[in-house]
Amino acid sequence: MRITGLELLTVPQGASAMLLVLVHTDDGQYGVGEVGMRSRWRAVRGAVEDFAEELAGADPSRIEHLGQLLARSGFFPATGVLAAVRAAIDVALWDLRGKALGVPLYEVFGGASRDHIECYVHVPGDAVRDPEAMVAAAERLVAAGWRYLRVPANGPNGAEYDQRAALRHTVATMERLRAVLGDEVELLLDVHTRFEPAQAVTLCRELEPTRPYFVEDPLRSEHLDGYRMLRQRTGVPLAAGEQLGTKWEFRPLIEGELIDHARIDVANTGLTEARKIAAMAEVHHINLATHNPLGPITAAASAHLNLVLPNVSVQEQPWPELTLPPVITAGPELTPGRIRPAERPGLGIELDLAAARRLDHRGPAPLPLYHRPDGSFTNW
Repeated sequence: MRITGLELLTVPQGASAMLLVLVHTDDGQYGVGEVGMRSRWRAVRGAVEDFAEELAGADPSRIEHLGQLLARSGFFPATGVLAAVRAAIDVALWDLRGKALGVPLYEVFGGASRDHIECYVHVPGDAVRDPEAMVAAAERLVAAGWRYLRVPANGPNGAEYDQRAALRHTVATMERLRAVLGDEVELLLDVHTRFEPAQAVTLCRELEPTRPYFVEDPLRSEHLDGYRMLRQRTGVPLAAGEQLGTKWEFRPLIEGELIDHARIDVANTGLTEARKIAAMAEVHHINLATHNPLGPITAAASAHLNLVLPNVSVQEQPWPELTLPPVITAGPELTPGRIRPAERPGLGIELDLAAARRLDHRGPAPLPLYHRPDGSFTNW
């Protein structure tokens, strides 16, 4: 079996699009992976074209070797967009491997170490600016069977993001949720890298009485050593890593024991790199809380990874139903609060390739743009 080419498909998914990378082989098979960095999709297309030249004629079973080739052959390390495309190729190669062996991917990785994976759901975005609407939405999710709820640290003023106002709003919302939902429901707060260190310290300290399961990405990822300062000044569990693509980038967070949950995104790291990061994290008693704001392909890849590993806390599932796009006819099995990969070869994803090619027409929608009250840019 030899690789004959790569194919990038931009397949509509709701208001956005999935960036799917297919690895084709000379026996008519293909594996599929998904690119996590969707906001620079034209750069993704260029990276796919570059990597296709390097992989032409290669043996797809040499997954570690091909990953090293893509990561290091350009002299500059493959980070950012290149890491995300490499990740999609890696997942596609593992999908091919499982299909070639005729077994689900988790069996290739050593078999299940748990019966299912706990997962969390997003409280709907249209409720986040009103604490009472947030409580009502959260109560509906809990009644449906969800035990882990993700709450965003949004402000009350739409695209204008005032950190101090957002801080007060978030603390009030978390206090209200804890009072109404009690202690059996886990609350996960996503700050989305929006806060400066001083505001992050204040937020985390004021949240301590609400006992969050973790506070995610309170600081920007460019200066990971900032988590050292935050770690020393708060007792809430911390989570970070969704913007990182390699073990080298995760290293300071893990070796410094600066976080409690590693937010690995297999659409940015790939499965090979994710397993290495997970092993590093296990030595430091750090669990994986896998990041997945995407669709069924990344949900499936994450579920195969999490089913096998010993140090897993929770997997992200943004919507309460795993809605399959029309081009995907089978995916992982989701019930409220739990996910498990399908018992089919490889990822267990069934893709209507002809339909996906017909729909391939544009990249994902642009991301929202946020600004501070003075008009200066801030993170979304």
